[in-house]
Amino acid sequence: MFSQSYFYDQLKISAADVKAKALHWADQFRQIAFYENNQIPYKYEGFVNILAVSNEQTKISGLADAFSQLKTAVQNQGDNMLCTFLSYDLKNQIESLSSQHPDFIQFPLIHYFQPKIYLHFHPNHFQIFCRENTIPTTLEQILAYPLPPAFTSSKALVQPRVSKPEYMKTIAGIRNDILNGEMYEMNYCLEFYAEEVQLKPLQVYFKLNHISPMPFAGFVKLENKYLMSASPERFLKKMGSKLISQPIKGTIRRGATLEQDQQLREKLRTDEKEIAENMMIMDLVRNDLSKSCAIGSVQVEEMFGIYGFQQVFQMITTVIGQLKPNCHPVDALKNAFPMGSMTGAPKIRAMQLIEQYEKTKRGLYSGSMGYFLPNGDFDFNVVIRSLQYNAVNKYLSFMVGGAITYDSDPEQEYQECLLKAEAILKILQK
Repeated sequence: MFSQSYFYDQLKISAADVKAKALHWADQFRQIAFYENNQIPYKYEGFVNILAVSNEQTKISGLADAFSQLKTAVQNQGDNMLCTFLSYDLKNQIESLSSQHPDFIQFPLIHYFQPKIYLHFHPNHFQIFCRENTIPTTLEQILAYPLPPAFTSSKALVQPRVSKPEYMKTIAGIRNDILNGEMYEMNYCLEFYAEEVQLKPLQVYFKLNHISPMPFAGFVKLENKYLMSASPERFLKKMGSKLISQPIKGTIRRGATLEQDQQLREKLRTDEKEIAENMMIMDLVRNDLSKSCAIGSVQVEEMFGIYGFQQVFQMITTVIGQLKPNCHPVDALKNAFPMGSMTGAPKIRAMQLIEQYEKTKRGLYSGSMGYFLPNGDFDFNVVIRSLQYNAVNKYLSFMVGGAITYDSDPEQEYQECLLKAEAILKILQK
């Protein structure tokens, strides 16, 4: 790859304007992957801030053995990065599971591409990487790209797939399964959707990222399918020989005043139900990482950390381990997928019951978007707090959910779903 660095002050343009121009310039390409950390402090940092594009025809992957295909792609990536997206239903290639629900968005099971061009944004400069030596032309095109006027309306008539009474009945059924020993915990998700929607996905992403900036945010375009993500959660990161997973379990809203904020933070920190949920998933993640890590190396580095974001506080636990020398990075992803925070425990039985209780396929929701860097490292998020949109059938979807245990209060769980949906509903109702 050819590369060149440019400083914002030398170009007499702000970092925000370069990024905005670059994203609008990128919209002409068939494939876009944008990874945004919003410069939010985070243990082991958020995403690397990269915009990657390709104009190659989208090749639908993920037929018989998606992870083997991905492994080959990683082995052949050379000095380029590899942008990668994993749908939730890849679970069916890992375990003896199936999915029968309708899929209105139709993202492929797995997709990856090597960018023709990518930009790496830093606080005081940015780098352009190109397969061909077209860097000056690329810079000229980006800087000349006009920013659109004020954001247009993105109103959509959004409705829940499941009514509140039906939601309450479902939670009662899940609690009964737990009482009968089927599982300890299940992540049940509720879909909000709208039909015949015409919107500009990039503008929706900008709105979402403005109202709810997160360390694992992102924007995906695959031909006519889009993901607009404001994710606060890391699935798995490889940094040298270290694997890092940071599951979230535990959510509470932010306060209107500093005093109220501190009270709510303390309420989450001492909530026995949230702590119990977090501990169950922590144990599941430790088990998942132990499949890929050296014996004795898996440990909990931070337990029940409370992290503040613009809309909510989250309870986050950090689990680390040392990758076995003979374990391929893709195998480490496969061994932990899908993430325990979005399934439940025991994992396989929870996924079977998720299929029984939910009404639509999750698609990229509770799957992952991420990247493999040329040095062998990778980073993948958990796709939550995210919109999916199919521009052909004009179907818009987002899902929210929570961990259901026997102690769950159905009304509180429903209100938590609405809290998690708040930022997205806000931008779709203006």
